[in-house]
Amino acid sequence: MAGLALLWGSAFLWIKLALDSGLTPFQIAFVRSALGAAVLLVLARAARRRLPRDRGTWAHLGVAALFCNALPFLLFGIGERTVDSGLAGVLHATTPLWSALIGFAIGTERGTHPVRLVGLLLGFAGTLVILAPWETTGLLSGGSLALLGASASYAVGFAYMGSRLTGRGTDPLALSAAQLVAATALSAPAALAGSTTHLDVSLRAVLAVAVLGIFSTGFTFYLSYRLIADEGATSAATVGYLLPVVSVALGAIVLDEELGARVIAGAAVVLAGVAATRWRKRPPSPSPSSSSLREDTAVQMTAGRNGSA
Repeated sequence: MAGLALLWGSAFLWIKLALDSGLTPFQIAFVRSALGAAVLLVLARAARRRLPRDRGTWAHLGVAALFCNALPFLLFGIGERTVDSGLAGVLHATTPLWSALIGFAIGTERGTHPVRLVGLLLGFAGTLVILAPWETTGLLSGGSLALLGASASYAVGFAYMGSRLTGRGTDPLALSAAQLVAATALSAPAALAGSTTHLDVSLRAVLAVAVLGIFSTGFTFYLSYRLIADEGATSAATVGYLLPVVSVALGAIVLDEELGARVIAGAAVVLAGVAATRWRKRPPSPSPSSSSLREDTAVQMTAGRNGSA
């Protein structure tokens, strides 16, 4: 999860660099999907993992690719045209909140303890503190709403992947490679339609989108699939705990971005809310006396059986 946070959290920096270097959101969404798919196809071939062949699985992969790849990739590019990369990472921390809300709605969340419900409300309250819609100079804008839409789309994609794709006998590496192939196909028409006849791309744009596609998309997506398969959709989404730390740090170090006190306070509230939604009531541990009693009983039963023999 820490490795995933580092790779995924740096994606906001690479998106910002690619946008500032002349690429459009449509082009970024297509190139990162294509490069990520290429990486995973190579890994799948090296591991001798075969891609799914039945139409039903590919239909599910198309839906998952739309919500977990093509749409959020585009929305993040649109959002970061007007929003700093650090703030983009902070707003992306709402993904676990959307995931928990979807889990409550469709009944996949285990229990609705009041602590978790309070955490859900707290997290969205923190988002309001960040955006400050009551201020004319607040951060509520089309870019911020696009970023929130991307986070919600990720949560929908995670839930769909967890219910329709993982745990059905297909290797996670093959699934992740196939899904990025589907995302590439979905992103291609928009990228071609939005391209211009004269494309002047700098070396920095090429390097930024290459790192974004290979590391922050290809390897990241494989790790995400592994987490969903091993821990479940909502648990996998909790990587959002760490993304703001990575994105804010890289934005400040590389791009000299600044975040105000309200944004920092709102981020703290969001993360506190996410932590509360992950709350689990621990089962009571057996008392020492009962454990000793069970052990003594087991010893006596074993001795009796030996004596009878």
